[in-house]
Amino acid sequence: MWKLKESAEGRTKAQNVLYVKEILDLLPYKIKEIKNLEVGINMLKTPSSYDLILIVDFANMMDLQAYQANPEHVKVADYIFKVRETRAVVDYEY
Repeated sequence: MWKLKESAEGRTKAQNVLYVKEILDLLPYKIKEIKNLEVGINMLKTPSSYDLILIVDFANMMDLQAYQANPEHVKVADYIFKVRETRAVVDYEY
């Protein structure tokens, strides 16, 4: 999950929310290890709300590690790093 800056990289927060969703939604077409990817945009604006959430499913931890090292993921992660204020992450197996 990410809270984005009010403005960054020449875009407003609202523009970056849509742009980040757009570039994340393209990752399953570029990274074979992704089984399922879902990006959600927050609907309620409260002080504790985050702006975006990303949920990605992988077959195993090796696929997660391959995804994290993939240049397409790294490119998106680098952009998000520039526009995010904070993030929260949970990696788990079920």
